Amino acid sequence: MAQTEKEELSQVAALPFRIRDGRVEVLLVTSRETKRWLIPKGWPMKGKKPHKAAAQEAEEEAGVKGEIKDKPLGSYDYWKRRSAHFDLCRVNVYPLEVSKQLKSWREKGQRRAQWFDVEEAAHQVLEPALADLIRSLPQHV
Repeated sequence: MAQTEKEELSQVAALPFRIRDGRVEVLLVTSRETKRWLIPKGWPMKGKKPHKAAAQEAEEEAGVKGEIKDKPLGSYDYWKRRSAHFDLCRVNVYPLEVSKQLKSWREKGQRRAQWFDVEEAAHQVLEPALADLIRSLPQHV
């Protein structure tokens, strides 16, 4: 596989979290088409560091801003639905400590956003490796 194809099949994601009463909570959003729970993610952006692109996805998809780590917590793979087939994508996940929730954002109305405790968030997502990353979050914050 050519290097450019590999890069195209790599995405960035933010794992938005907050600490409430000493407990870590995770913000999940629904996908636009299937309405399943996931974390804000997207394709790398030209001229933007991967963690900054992940922070932008969090703002556009979930309406949150905060401090994002420049090193990924880890990664997971998933099958990206295309019109005629599926592509395997690797997603690098960057923890984002939420300091601000916006009243209005780009994809409000297209997605739901909801806070979950860590274990419940891990149960909501379909990808086992993403669930493991969510469960590992409290050791990293």
